[in-house]
Amino acid sequence: MFRLIVAFALSSVLLACQPNLPTASAAEADQLPAAPEYLNPNPRAPYSEAVRYGGLIFLAGKTGGAGESGVQPETRRALESIKDALERFGSSMDRVLKCTVFLVDMAEWGAMNEVYAEYFPVNKPARTAVGISLGGDTRVEIECIAAE
Repeated sequence: MFRLIVAFALSSVLLACQPNLPTASAAEADQLPAAPEYLNPNPRAPYSEAVRYGGLIFLAGKTGGAGESGVQPETRRALESIKDALERFGSSMDRVLKCTVFLVDMAEWGAMNEVYAEYFPVNKPARTAVGISLGGDTRVEIECIAAE
């Protein structure tokens, strides 16, 4: 019973400390995005290639797939796959806002960056690079968020 009283008192204090948050008017509510659109769901995996929502396209991570191994050729193939997907979904590389690059070896960041820079010569999206462990021989995976 004591825990219940303390929890109630704490929640009351937290609610009282919250700033007044704006509420959407009826006109603003009509302008809210529709439900997300799940694009090209992968029938063999529990994810979609992309999700469109609120004027944005969220792409699933792309790897270099089959072909010459190494971070540079894999980066090129991953970015070509991203370019293809964006064009199919009504966007383009010059509308990419944010990318996350996953590298097996952060020492390969410079080599990846040489290829990456070719794909974003003018509109340079925000980017994060993270060192991770990917399955198989994959060296790089890249995911992006783009405007429609």
